[in-house]
Amino acid sequence: MVTLEHEFLAKMEKHKGILFKISKMYMDEKDDRDDLFQEIIYQVWKAYPNFKGESEFSTWMYRIALNTAIIFLKSEKKRSLISHEDYTEYKIEQDEYDHEKEERLEKMYAAIHQLNPIDKAFIFYYLENFSGKQIAEQMGISEGNVRVKMNRAKNKLKDILHSNT
Repeated sequence: MVTLEHEFLAKMEKHKGILFKISKMYMDEKDDRDDLFQEIIYQVWKAYPNFKGESEFSTWMYRIALNTAIIFLKSEKKRSLISHEDYTEYKIEQDEYDHEKEERLEKMYAAIHQLNPIDKAFIFYYLENFSGKQIAEQMGISEGNVRVKMNRAKNKLKDILHSNT
């Protein structure tokens, strides 16, 4: 017999990559990312009894995760410049490790950290290949507004990346 807890854990295991990405986009320090990751899991668990299955679990979880990240970020206003040391904390065999790719990812995440929380959400949706309709539903705005805000967020990110080179 599958319990509510087992069902929840299975869904979280399936979609934990989403939570890692959101945590990395919104927090620059490893300890803060870990704290945010745990807070998101807690908030999703707290809300899970209210999940009615009217949308995909991942869609429902995205909304909670992004809202939690924005609230968490606001409560952690002391953030300033990004530290790059902790992005390479994991051990990978030297011949499997792509230093150039990792450097590009570090630069991208550093640039994303400079965006405001709403622009980060749009970039996250873009990177996750959400459709304009899906983003509109998640954000509670029109698809036309999504296109405008998405283009602005992407342009801000490009400007940051170009100014840092």
